[in-house]
Amino acid sequence: MKEKIIGKRKNGMSVLILTSLVNIAAIAGLILNAEKENAVMFGCLIWICVIGWVPYLGLKVLKPQEALVLTLFGKYKGTLKGDGFYFVNPFCTSINPASKTKLNQSGDVDAGVKLPSADQLVKQAAVNNKISLKLMTLNNNRQKINDCLGNPVEIGIAVTWRVVDTAKAVFNVDNYKEYLSLQCDAALRNIVRIYPYDVAPGIDTTGDGIADEGSLRGSSEIVAERIRDEIQQKVAEAGLEIVEARITYLAYAPEIAAVMLQRQQASAIIDARKMIVDGAVGMVEMALERLNDNKIVDLDDERKAAMVSNLLVVLCGNKDAQPIVNSGSLY
Repeated sequence: MKEKIIGKRKNGMSVLILTSLVNIAAIAGLILNAEKENAVMFGCLIWICVIGWVPYLGLKVLKPQEALVLTLFGKYKGTLKGDGFYFVNPFCTSINPASKTKLNQSGDVDAGVKLPSADQLVKQAAVNNKISLKLMTLNNNRQKINDCLGNPVEIGIAVTWRVVDTAKAVFNVDNYKEYLSLQCDAALRNIVRIYPYDVAPGIDTTGDGIADEGSLRGSSEIVAERIRDEIQQKVAEAGLEIVEARITYLAYAPEIAAVMLQRQQASAIIDARKMIVDGAVGMVEMALERLNDNKIVDLDDERKAAMVSNLLVVLCGNKDAQPIVNSGSLY
């Protein structure tokens, strides 16, 4: 199905004025000829009054970034695009299968207000068949997915999208909003299963057979881009364009979050201890070299070992050292 743009001439106002003048003239003619015996003229005026309201059905008003898909007796006639006041075949009907679909996205969220009146419902029924061409943001619910190491993680994404082909959106899929939501879930699962939550050794996330440092936490931009491309491949036949996909939430699942936090803390402690030990060894080496170069004191190997031990205890300890002052001889 290929989109066909119609209604380039915005002649709605002229048709409205002309139809109104004809109806007014017909009513005035009935009043003036009510007592005359011209049956043919009287019958024509009545017929005009009876069917005079039909052209009003063909008047369509569109705001900026709106479109209207029209069918005539089941056949696709074309799409109205662009703001303006149009006149089309009065027997054409507008169609939008996703008009009543409510998703967790911009422009589709119920605000929890009171129910509208009957007049408001009639107005909404006429407006709902219009397809919005604006940028929309779909914020799917968080999903629990196992990463490539089997660890369950919770992740959520926000997808910015818009309709670019109204014919495909209406006729190629049953409901393009629900279709988009399902494809977002499927693409998210396919991509997340490729990556570990954090950097892990021996994991190939690019498919080139070489281990890399890709991860959900550290390569969020790359992951989001791959998710966007995956969704775009699936929804192209539905006439949708995926502008952007962003990760809005990422965390370990609650059942393993505490254990993974302890693991991260242990890794951080080990790294910190390694840095402290490296620094302490360097300071001890520097102290011994300075003492030896300046010939401040002559220490044998046994006393050097004792000095090294004491300095390492002081520099690597978790608490402040409490030295013992020797008031006597060193020996």
